[in-house]
Amino acid sequence: MSTCEQSLSRQTDVPVYLKLATVTMIWGGTFVAGRFLADSLSPLFAASLRFLLASAALLLFLLLTRVPLARPSPRQWLQLALLGFSGIFFYNLCFFYGLHYINASRASLIVALNPAVIGLASWLLFKERLSRAKVAGIATCIAGASLVIVSRNPQLLAGNSDAWIGDLLILGCVLGWGIYSLCSRELNQSLGPVQTVTWSILLGTLMLWLTCAIRGEVSLAVLASLGPSQWLSLMYLGVLGSALAYIGYYDGIRKIGATRSGVFIALNPLTAVILGALLLGEQLTLAMYLGGGLVLAGIYLCNKPLAPAGKKRILYRRRTN
Repeated sequence: MSTCEQSLSRQTDVPVYLKLATVTMIWGGTFVAGRFLADSLSPLFAASLRFLLASAALLLFLLLTRVPLARPSPRQWLQLALLGFSGIFFYNLCFFYGLHYINASRASLIVALNPAVIGLASWLLFKERLSRAKVAGIATCIAGASLVIVSRNPQLLAGNSDAWIGDLLILGCVLGWGIYSLCSRELNQSLGPVQTVTWSILLGTLMLWLTCAIRGEVSLAVLASLGPSQWLSLMYLGVLGSALAYIGYYDGIRKIGATRSGVFIALNPLTAVILGALLLGEQLTLAMYLGGGLVLAGIYLCNKPLAPAGKKRILYRRRTN
């Protein structure tokens, strides 16, 4: 590849990087928005309402843009059901119920493993090449995110006797999100990010509401008691944090791959900390600044273009295999 082609490739990737950074910043804000709902709604009911609003926003978007909802094939229905189950239903159940046993900071530390899990699974399942720079970038991101989280709450590693249950549930979140990120590969190409996200969220929302109804957690009285701040939080979580952010994330996966997109998730705790300082008056420390710098360095390493010598080695291996 010539120098001009490399430069063009970097330029075309920049909008993708900016979009993914925006997506993860929005997700960082969901932790702040979630705090306004913690005392008002049960976890399952909150998740059901969040994705009901996300479903409505996506359907309205398709209506306004005059894009018809695609009719998936039987094979695509199965794939979409898997995405809805893993990324919407299973993820939210593990996340919200895991927080019954451990605090949000400890959960964030476990969720920070997402880039490593996605990278390893991409390598094992899809033979996606993991260069030394990518491995170093993923490790640096995890170290930076961990430093930000631990410095925010130094007591998070001290759990109660049931903390292991919460740890396992939050690890379930990592598993669910890994499946949601990796199993979209074929659908992203055939249906596109908007249709894939819309159908997966619709199916996941249906699963959440059925479970919520079976458990008897649907309550009109609770809905009527919600104030403006709670509704604004739900709108943020549903429209920005789910509908738009999921589309942006899937579009990033389609363009630069799951590993390079997944590493941006390390920005979540950093964004949550910054928003906590701006909106909730929380204090920023030197360790948080250092952790943020490591996260940014890790993202750069993971998305750093290969040097010409490295590209030549890859081409040589492909020819000789």
